[in-house]
Amino acid sequence: MRIRILLAFLVLTVGGGLLIGMVSAPDEWYQNLVKPVLNPPSWVFAPVWTFLYILIAIAGARVWNRTSETPLRLWVLQMVLNYIWSPVFFVLHKPGWAIIVVVLMFFAIMAFIFATWRRDRIAAFLFMPYAVWVAFAAYLNIAIRQLNG
Repeated sequence: MRIRILLAFLVLTVGGGLLIGMVSAPDEWYQNLVKPVLNPPSWVFAPVWTFLYILIAIAGARVWNRTSETPLRLWVLQMVLNYIWSPVFFVLHKPGWAIIVVVLMFFAIMAFIFATWRRDRIAAFLFMPYAVWVAFAAYLNIAIRQLNG
């Protein structure tokens, strides 16, 4: 893997994630929502997402030139959905719409794992913690929607 490609993917994913996080930070609306019992404290999200974005970037850099176009397209799709979710949930205050986004993101992540499994198992493994976290995020999103109407 070329270092320039890896750096570009790191800037895109980590930098993009930080930017999205800054423009769609949880506000008073979110603070006043009833949260599910398993909702982690707010300080957990930034380090977890930073770690996941690093894994996502490495996987993206690995599939850049190593496999067919399908994994790269799935990588782009899941990033678009990832970057859309926070503004839909935190800015637009639409947890119902955000459920649709997070479920589609989960399926895109799983499709990426399946698409890379035979050609680049490391890229597939790098996405597994991300899949688990997004499944948990989907649970939180659905629970918040149910608890708050």
